[in-house]
Amino acid sequence: MANRVLSTQAFLTGLGCWMAFAQAIAQSAAPALAPVAPGNTIKIGLIGPFTGPSADFGVPMLNGVKQAVDEINAVGGYLGRQIQLVIKDDQANPDLGLKASQELLADKVVATIGFCNTGVAAKSLEVFQNNKLPLIITCATGSPLTAKYPAPESYIFRTSAKDAIQAPFVVDDIVKRGWTKVAVFADTTGYGAAGLLDVESALASKQLKPVHVARFPLGVANLDEELKAAKAAGANVIFSYTVGAENAVIAKGRKAMGWSVPQVGAWPLSFPFFIDGAKDAADGALMAQTFIAEPSNERRASFLVSYARRNQVKKIPVPMAAAQGYDGVYLLVYSLFGIRDGDLSGPAIKASLENLQRVYYGVVATYERPFSSQDKDALTANMLVMGMVKNGAITFAYPEDAKRNLFVKRKQ
Repeated sequence: MANRVLSTQAFLTGLGCWMAFAQAIAQSAAPALAPVAPGNTIKIGLIGPFTGPSADFGVPMLNGVKQAVDEINAVGGYLGRQIQLVIKDDQANPDLGLKASQELLADKVVATIGFCNTGVAAKSLEVFQNNKLPLIITCATGSPLTAKYPAPESYIFRTSAKDAIQAPFVVDDIVKRGWTKVAVFADTTGYGAAGLLDVESALASKQLKPVHVARFPLGVANLDEELKAAKAAGANVIFSYTVGAENAVIAKGRKAMGWSVPQVGAWPLSFPFFIDGAKDAADGALMAQTFIAEPSNERRASFLVSYARRNQVKKIPVPMAAAQGYDGVYLLVYSLFGIRDGDLSGPAIKASLENLQRVYYGVVATYERPFSSQDKDALTANMLVMGMVKNGAITFAYPEDAKRNLFVKRKQ
């Protein structure tokens, strides 16, 4: 009961801070704004894989976004206007994602949040860029997504950790552990292709090369031949880069061979597809994480308690997706409050995102100037921690990370 009271107090404290912030901005902005018509709303797009093969992390992102929107609407929304989500399910299909993005443009949303799959996002970026519609990617991590357009011109922002920082983070860790003979298993999607390049680049910075590289399509059910080749090449660690059940195929195949090398990777190793699919073969796997679902401070405790209550679950399937989506909403709405003349056009929102005047104390991080005209990625490598699968759940790989997690980090 005491923990519940503490978490409730933390939740109310957070809402109180938001209300004070919103009222302060409203007072400063109100003289320049025209009267708001009753029932007027602000439309924000939300796109992701809410059904289909990537729903295990698309749904938590959806729920995190809804949670933030409901909290903001509960204390007045944006200057009395309720935020309305326009939700599109891309089913992890690039063609459906493109169609949904075009529909969001026709729906006249002021900005869009979402995308979980790098390949899906990549096919739709031009819709947002060419129409000057801000997009905050809260899940997909492929490095090229925020690099496609020159930063000063780009309308593509991100609150997830791009693979260009995840891969070096994991490589640094395995080299410290003495695991330098790396076999890379990467799928043939846009995500796997970009991830492979990031891993190879990170290894090259340590004067290393993979001893074996395996490429495979999504849906592959057996990778025994590739595993045998990696073992024959002398690999002492497997670095996997795939977004689906193939991570579990690797783990189970390795165990069946009696090959007891560790498996490491980016954040998909924290997904149910891997943990539930590989079962005890997943234990000990290491992966980069921005957020581990432990109530290490009040804001995280209130987020976790609220998510569990709203969605009637004991644990979040992919906590990072939920937390990054949640923070993405708040950053977007903070940018709206930073516009003094009521101009909610794409260029105005873009400029405000690049020049946020207030610090947002988020769940994943403390966001102080998360974006700029030269940098559209909110997270930096210092915000990552190493997660580990233990008894079917994700925990901290190092005790010192658990201690450091008491203090929410800022961008470097």
